[in-house]
Amino acid sequence: MAAEDTSVSGVSGRYATALFELARDQNVVDEVKADLDKFEGLLSESADLTRLVRSPVFAADTQSRALSAVLDKAGIAGISANFLKVLTANRRLFAVADVIRAYRALVARFKGETTADVTVAEALSDKNLDALKVALKSVTGKDVALNVKVDPSIIGGLVVKLGSRMIDSSLRTKLNSIKHAMKEAG
Repeated sequence: MAAEDTSVSGVSGRYATALFELARDQNVVDEVKADLDKFEGLLSESADLTRLVRSPVFAADTQSRALSAVLDKAGIAGISANFLKVLTANRRLFAVADVIRAYRALVARFKGETTADVTVAEALSDKNLDALKVALKSVTGKDVALNVKVDPSIIGGLVVKLGSRMIDSSLRTKLNSIKHAMKEAG
């Protein structure tokens, strides 16, 4: 449980908690999550948007105007849009990825789920994601929400972090183990 608590600590945790409580009170938890997922998708697709979000070089009003245009075009409105604008006004937009991660953890906890961070070499199909969820549910006894990150450097396989446990079945780790064993034998 301590691992889940640390995922919602710090500045991003406080913002995520405030957003979650507001969304829960207005019964729009899933809608806000969908909006945040959409915004995160926009970030991953646009280097310019990522630069706007992360760079302290942009003036607050420039950042705010640009963000408003992006949110309007993406159809992100209501609590989600207002929240992202508050992050911008408070010069905390750089932390939006951590806030989204913390919000997801709060939603998962609210729904009685646990969250697993999964790193894969290439994107998994829906069928494989569902199979992974079923396998993790059989281990934890809870529904499992997945935070999937693609990292080609692991070559193949996957790395799963679930609470304080980590299972590294990546090809990179296996090759490093073989390399280390050969050095010791040689």
